[in-house]
Amino acid sequence: RVAFKPTSSIMIHVDTVTREGEASQIITKGRHDPCVGIRGVPVVEAMMALVLADQKLLHRAQCGDVAPD
Repeated sequence: RVAFKPTSSIMIHVDTVTREGEASQIITKGRHDPCVGIRGVPVVEAMMALVLADQKLLHRAQCGDVAPD
């Protein structure tokens, strides 16, 4: 099981520029939290692969390539 903390909206005015190069501001009102669950699955799978590979290398470093008799 995996749990994700929802991303929070930034309630401060952010300075930006338009495509025409004019100064503008992004003003957030209310909660507009994107769903990170869609991106979370590949991240969790990749982290699990790294953990398993690390564990295999640790085991190999401690026990060597000893084959059971």
